[in-house]
Amino acid sequence: MTAVLADATGGAKLLTEVVRLNGALKDAPLPLDLPGVEPLRETRAQLIEQLEDYVIPRLMTLEAPLLTVVGGSTGAGKSTLVNSLVGHRVTTPGVLRPTTMSPVLVHHPDEGHWFGPDRLLPDLKRVTSPTTDQGSIQLVATEAMPRGLALLDAPDVDSVDERNRELAGQLLAAADLWLFVTSAARYSDQVPWEYLKQAVERSTAVALILDRTAPEAVSTVSAHLARMMAARGLKDSPLFAVPEGSVDGEGLLPAGHVGEVRGWLEALAADAPARRGVVNQTVGGAVRTVTRKAFPIADAASAQVDAVAELLAGVDSVYDDATAGLVAAATDGSMLRGDLLARWQEFVGSGELIRSLDAKVGFVRERLVNAIKGKPQQAERVAIAAEVAFEALVNDHAERAAQAASAGWSDSEHGDALLSAVTDDLSRAGRALRTRAASSSREWQAELQAIVKEGSGDVRATARFLALGVRGLAIALAVVTMGEDAPQGQTTESVELGRRLLDTVVGAPQAEAMVGAARLSAQQRMRTLITGERERYFAPAHAWELKPEAPDQLRHAARRVDDLRFAAKKGLGERW
Repeated sequence: MTAVLADATGGAKLLTEVVRLNGALKDAPLPLDLPGVEPLRETRAQLIEQLEDYVIPRLMTLEAPLLTVVGGSTGAGKSTLVNSLVGHRVTTPGVLRPTTMSPVLVHHPDEGHWFGPDRLLPDLKRVTSPTTDQGSIQLVATEAMPRGLALLDAPDVDSVDERNRELAGQLLAAADLWLFVTSAARYSDQVPWEYLKQAVERSTAVALILDRTAPEAVSTVSAHLARMMAARGLKDSPLFAVPEGSVDGEGLLPAGHVGEVRGWLEALAADAPARRGVVNQTVGGAVRTVTRKAFPIADAASAQVDAVAELLAGVDSVYDDATAGLVAAATDGSMLRGDLLARWQEFVGSGELIRSLDAKVGFVRERLVNAIKGKPQQAERVAIAAEVAFEALVNDHAERAAQAASAGWSDSEHGDALLSAVTDDLSRAGRALRTRAASSSREWQAELQAIVKEGSGDVRATARFLALGVRGLAIALAVVTMGEDAPQGQTTESVELGRRLLDTVVGAPQAEAMVGAARLSAQQRMRTLITGERERYFAPAHAWELKPEAPDQLRHAARRVDDLRFAAKKGLGERW
């Protein structure tokens, strides 16, 4: 990474691509509870945290001091060690656990600007006095710290406090160098080694300190610890021993006990190339780890997109069938039953109205007057019955479609979760559907009156037209349209009467055109209403904000970062 970071253009390119990778990770949430998704959610959160807390700030501020996080087991003496390395008390040790509730960052007075929230750990509030607020980080400036180095006393990795454990992990992920502290009593504990395993996977720079060990046991324990380190990929990491000793009034160990560690840190602070080497190793390892782990997350994001697409495909299938059924029912006589059929038969009579219209001209006026008496009121009753039938037909198909679609979603855990996430009961037709259907039916009938007016032409001045009026003819047009494709039966006879009525008044060709226009309008209105019901399922699916393009964008971003990493590998060593 030296080649990349030493070159401004190369460093800017890497930073740009890493920022894009972070954005791509954020655009690939994993909200559905698919099998195996929980560990990947945790990994994704960790990667974003690693990029935002460490990689991106570090790439933006390569000249910042080397951040050395002092972490480790409970009771290992981290706070006492930090105080002793600095040479005076900067953090509070004690026998009560946990001791370190909020982290303490010690730096040279001239370098405090490097540790603002805009450059490091943005979620933690900065304070300058001791605090137990786990959402804060205390900054301590002291001339005792050499320029180019900062020490951060972190909570215990195995703390009994969950927030402390989370904070310890977050701080270690933001470190250039881990100063990992253990003791003769705790060095073989599993939890610290889990963290050290992560350090190995990320190629994080690590130094181990064997603290609080009786002088006579240092050699034996150090040898065993060194073998454990070698077996776990840490054979190149420094190992220091700090023998147990009495502390002075300020709680400091004798200077000689920490002299080797302090000397190593001071030498590192004074050696800019060595510091860059540590940063290169840790940043390079973090980038490599993030890109490697990004691909399984992209695959999981693809599975999420596919799962939602499968759910929506099921909805589409159900509502496509419902639409086809409803459109067919609009003209197959399904609505010409019950009250509507009875009202229509009252209106048209037993053919008397047609016979009146068919009479010779000399008798038309008198016979029509007798035949039409009371028809306006009857026409209104037919219109109301047609509206009710229209509404009922739409609602029936919508109810059955909603039951089928919700049942399909309930078959999977993630589909059931989507149903539970909304307040709308998707197993039933929408609450506003009846109102929408009734309104659409009234609009359709108004449209039929417009079709009658437009299509009647010169016949509008005839006695036959004037007797029935636009309203009466529009009712006849509605009934004929509703039963145009009806099978033989009582409904067919009623439709035929309506068709004869239209043919007699406006002529067969014009009647045919009117019925065609009315049919298309009714079918389109049915489609629109059922489409509105289908769209109710889009809301919960889209609420998860799954972007179909996000998985491929994440893969592409990871490959771009990897390309830059491999391009610089010759100058960086195999860890990159």
